Amino acid sequence: MTILEKIIDNKKKEVMKLREQTSFRDLENRKLYPRETLSLSNSILNPAGTGIIAEFKRMSPSKGIINSNAHIGEVTVGYARAGASGLSILTDKKFFGGSCDDLILARELNFIPVLRKDFIIDELQVVESKAAGADAILLIAAALGREQVFKLAALSHSLGMEVLLELHSPGELEMVNEHVNIIGINNRDLKTFSVNINVSVEMADKIPVQFLKISESGISSPVIVRELREAGYNGFLMGEIFMISEDPVSAFSDFVKEI
Repeated sequence: MTILEKIIDNKKKEVMKLREQTSFRDLENRKLYPRETLSLSNSILNPAGTGIIAEFKRMSPSKGIINSNAHIGEVTVGYARAGASGLSILTDKKFFGGSCDDLILARELNFIPVLRKDFIIDELQVVESKAAGADAILLIAAALGREQVFKLAALSHSLGMEVLLELHSPGELEMVNEHVNIIGINNRDLKTFSVNINVSVEMADKIPVQFLKISESGISSPVIVRELREAGYNGFLMGEIFMISEDPVSAFSDFVKEI
């Protein structure tokens, strides 16, 4: 069983438990549910910004604990002040050490768009994202079928949230639909968790021109950012390079200065 298969198997169990604990109505009654969302796309395209969606994550399946001491509030506020165009909050608990509480706190403390990054496979998770203050959600093509992507993306749009569809290969382009706002090319193979930055380079010209495109994972230097911009990428989802530091905010700020 691949890492992705293990994560999805566990996520199905989590969704079953979520359905036992809450309902669509319960989620719709939460404080953050009616708030007007912010556009992640517009923020990425803002020339005054960096184009970076700065990520907060404590651990990963491939590397274990990355940073157990970082505080979600301090780090995300620091990212925003240093020029992040958006925030990516990992809410998977078992494999990444996150939670929806992290998402709620990041939303309440910050003024820039917040992306919920998780393995979303069910409509209840989409509504949960809205209730937790997400402005956008991540959908992973490798974890979903074409019909699922369409259904979940359409629901997200109906709730006012944008959709970042994550792809890894040309064959997954068939899952793109009119409810997708941003296409993210993940340089990390979710089956093996190996990283190859050339995945973004090779996919750049294959992405339909009407979609905003970002590169994800393995972006370790300002040189790579410049190369990807030249290839046509509008933004970058980055986190590990900052989170491995004892001071993620300083690491992010220094990176921004270099680009």
